[in-house]
Amino acid sequence: MTIALLILAVMLIGYLLGSIPFGVIISRKYTKKDLLQEGSGKTGMTNVLRTAGKKAAAISLLLDMGKGALAVALAGMVFGGKHAVTMDILPWKEFAKVMAAASAIFGHSWSVFLKFKGGRGVATFMGGLAALYWPAAALGGACVLGLGFRTKYMSLGSIIGAVAAFIMLMAFNILIPKDWSFHPPFEYVVFAMAGAIFIYVMHRDNIMRLFNGTERKIGEKVKAEVVAHSHNQK
Repeated sequence: MTIALLILAVMLIGYLLGSIPFGVIISRKYTKKDLLQEGSGKTGMTNVLRTAGKKAAAISLLLDMGKGALAVALAGMVFGGKHAVTMDILPWKEFAKVMAAASAIFGHSWSVFLKFKGGRGVATFMGGLAALYWPAAALGGACVLGLGFRTKYMSLGSIIGAVAAFIMLMAFNILIPKDWSFHPPFEYVVFAMAGAIFIYVMHRDNIMRLFNGTERKIGEKVKAEVVAHSHNQK
């Protein structure tokens, strides 16, 4: 199998993993409600929290992070080890891992199991980043949850968390010598930058509401007309 086909294979696996709609499954188990018809209509932790409560949201968060991490781990297994040296695919390992992580994010955001609907990809991004370079994910995750719960605006925490993770990776890539094991590959920097841009774009409606002072806070019930408008935009 050629390198291109192997990369496509790990991307497909990553996409299918990301497509598993844990938020929908868990919300239905806890409340019998369809998450796509509740709140923002998204499948991520924030809407699960709003719809099904803290326990369901925590489980959803961990599972959505796990999708990204598992996609990276599987890509690392395919492109790592003795067989990778024999097949001369080891140099492509880091690239394959970030492509698998990116595919998982796309799967979460446009799930094949939900007619290409989904969430905004923050948890899956952080999960993939944790498998790639955990210090950046730890910083980003702390910003997401810390700022999100502090300000009650999870969208704000998500954007700042993604940007903070990118800045750390970029700084470490420049400052840490390449021969140190703690040096993050350039592919990780590109992944974090692309992820931060993606998360910003996916939250553009939230950003507008933040500027207008109409953004929904954590724990705030969504008005029926807001839900209807949200679904009409899909």
